[in-house]
Amino acid sequence: MKKGHGAFVWYELMTTDTKAAETFYDDVVGWTSADSGMPDADYTLFKTNGLRVAGLMTLPQSARDMNVPPAWLGYIGVDDVDASAEKLVKLGGTVHRRPDDIPGVGRFAVVADPHGAVFALFSTSDGEMPDIKQMDPGSIGWHELMAGDIAVELPFYQEMFGWQKDEGLDMGDMGIYQLFSHDGAQIGGMMNKLAAIPAPPYWGFYFNVDALDAAIDRSNAKGGKVVNGPMEVPGGAWVVNCVDPQDAYFNLVAMKR
Repeated sequence: MKKGHGAFVWYELMTTDTKAAETFYDDVVGWTSADSGMPDADYTLFKTNGLRVAGLMTLPQSARDMNVPPAWLGYIGVDDVDASAEKLVKLGGTVHRRPDDIPGVGRFAVVADPHGAVFALFSTSDGEMPDIKQMDPGSIGWHELMAGDIAVELPFYQEMFGWQKDEGLDMGDMGIYQLFSHDGAQIGGMMNKLAAIPAPPYWGFYFNVDALDAAIDRSNAKGGKVVNGPMEVPGGAWVVNCVDPQDAYFNLVAMKR
């Protein structure tokens, strides 16, 4: 199935211990992991119901030398990676890794928005994006930006990807939680990062699980830690913010505790 320009199409964990991460996420989220089979590439695929949903690779030494921590990276599909990277720079973003080919797979670039939140641009060799349904078990149910300034970031992403401004939720002292849509469907939210959070602006991804408390117990047993929650959110879902044993930030979401 072809996904339109501006859809999240892939997710990737770069970490310091891929074997431990593979075991952790298979158990906590319920994924099945397998080697990608890509020549000369140490790359693991996470699957749900036989569908590829995310990738896993070792954090490059060059990134470790720059004290880049283990982290999840989201890939946003575009019609043309090179043209999108040029447009991003004109809109105030930064290109961290220039457009490059993944032989037989597609083309990508690692970039950041005007306040430094990192993501990737991606297009496939044949123009077809992975068919990942947002609400399926084991899929990514929500995308969340802790932004430098949503007054800057929201127009940036609207111009880059055609996202639509959706409902704004008043979070009191925390400010406005701004929902956004793609092709008429809500896919995420953004809010200004709290000053108390030491990290720079960042993207977070919510993995669908059947029941939240059981998934939290599995995470804790495998060395993960809860950093916020669990909490109920509008729509009746329950969420929790966590870090895995290598300190990569991730989130879980379920319709029941």
